Amino acid sequence: MRSELARLFEAARVPRYTSYPTVPHFSSAVGPAEHAAWLAAVPADRPVSLYLHVPYCRQLCWYCGCTTSISADGARPAAYAALLAAELELVASHLPGRLPLGHLHWGGGTPTSIGAEAFRRLMARIADRFAVLPDAEMAVEIDPRFLPEEIVAALAETGIGRASLGVQSFEPEVQRAINRVQPLDATLAVIEALRRAGITAINVDLLYGLPRQTVEGCRATVRALLPVLPDRFAIFGYAHLPALKKHQRMIEARELPDAVARVAQFEAMAEELEAAGYVPIGLDHFARPEDPMARAAADGTLRRNFQGYTTDPAETLIGVGASAISSFREGYVQNHHELVPWRTAIRAGRLATSRGLVLSDRDRLERALIEQVMCFGAVDLAAIGARFGVPAERCVAAPARLAELERLGVVAREGTVLRVPDVYRPLLRVVAAVFDRYLEPSSARHAVAV
Repeated sequence: MRSELARLFEAARVPRYTSYPTVPHFSSAVGPAEHAAWLAAVPADRPVSLYLHVPYCRQLCWYCGCTTSISADGARPAAYAALLAAELELVASHLPGRLPLGHLHWGGGTPTSIGAEAFRRLMARIADRFAVLPDAEMAVEIDPRFLPEEIVAALAETGIGRASLGVQSFEPEVQRAINRVQPLDATLAVIEALRRAGITAINVDLLYGLPRQTVEGCRATVRALLPVLPDRFAIFGYAHLPALKKHQRMIEARELPDAVARVAQFEAMAEELEAAGYVPIGLDHFARPEDPMARAAADGTLRRNFQGYTTDPAETLIGVGASAISSFREGYVQNHHELVPWRTAIRAGRLATSRGLVLSDRDRLERALIEQVMCFGAVDLAAIGARFGVPAERCVAAPARLAELERLGVVAREGTVLRVPDVYRPLLRVVAAVFDRYLEPSSARHAVAV
């Protein structure tokens, strides 16, 4: 991407668009009553997805933007797991039956921090309350630094088939700057152990834009992993938001790369992956050609939800745990971020809903437009608009911003089809934002655009 455009969009802040409308627009006007009603209205014959959030880690990584707490001994995560089981029961009691389950994702934090036995018990509880489909994808996020053999065994025994490993960078200076020292040999050993246990689908998460990070270091990190052929890579841009995540103040802002360097780092990793045969997907994912995500990108079925890019077609995503978000046909709900009110609600037998949003038809239109841009780098305004009875010329929330992107060459128009040239993939979020009528362009709560 041309350096002058990187400079032009350096100060722009836009959402990551894993949902629309985005979470800052949720409000307390939607609460436990709506949550309960929407659970009861889920179609009993359609597969749903389940997300479980465990907000604990053994060590605080200074770059982290997740909702998490630190627990070194495992006692607090184990107690949390018992309440997670209680919340599962509570949620299931509102559903219209034992619904088919097509996707299951454990996120965090570090979900494996709850321990092997608690993980087994929760997976058994899920199997009791949901009809897990034979081809269900069950995935977990792991920290390779803290994965004992008994956890690997528990994951494999309970049907986990995909693991996402946080790596971020193998540059020693970067690891020290973000408080995450993770040797290459240990990471490769974990991948080998997972595959030996039968967990063969491996995702790797990397970051660019970190303090002291270099282009050559980015290339070296990717090259170090290529011999073990992970199925997917996700390459995220570090979002420095110290006003929202106070621990990020441990990172020196003067050590962060500028927009031009960030783009160069991303492009270096992308070049290495594409040269190795990986298929670029959406904004920041890469997959081996035979991977289901690569096939979904090719056949137009790729989706984007609160976990990012996914092959999951389900309309209903049920979130369980502190800060977890659920998505229904009617709208979104989110649990309390803080552990105390979440814990208090579950112990009292109440849904722990803190806020949410009722979707309007206009929201659904704009969500569909944004998802097309984020997944495929192109959108047909007439085709999407027709689904909602809206003419193509009325689909764009910010026509002046779109016109400027067209003038710069970031967007090419062919009739009613808008397309982002491959060279401008890092700007997909900027393009998607032209459909976002809620966006406050100067908001510091969003990540930088490049």
